[in-house]
Amino acid sequence: MKLFGNVILRVIATFVASALGVIGAGSVAGSVSGVDIPIWFSAIMGGIMAVAKVVELLSLAFLEDGKLTRDEIDAAFRQTTKIKDIDEKTSTSSKKADK
Repeated sequence: MKLFGNVILRVIATFVASALGVIGAGSVAGSVSGVDIPIWFSAIMGGIMAVAKVVELLSLAFLEDGKLTRDEIDAAFRQTTKIKDIDEKTSTSSKKADK
C-alpha cells in the first residue's frame, strides 16, 4: 500500500509539473493565433498528457509479467523528467573540474 501511495503522489507531481510548463505555451499560442485558449484549459491538457504517458508506461510494464517492481515504476517516471539525473552528472563533472 505504501508503494501505491508513492505512485499516486508521483502522478500528482507529474501533473502539476507538466501543467505549469504548459501555461506559458498556451498563453503564447493564444496571443499568436488569435484563438482564445483559457489558461486553465492549457494547464489541464498538459497535465493530462503527462499523466497519460506515465500510466501507459506503467501499464506496459505490468502487461509484461503481471507485476510492477520498484525499478519499473521508477523507469516510467524517469521518462517524464530527468532533472535529478542531469543535476547528478553536472555536480559530478563540476566536482571533478574543481579538483
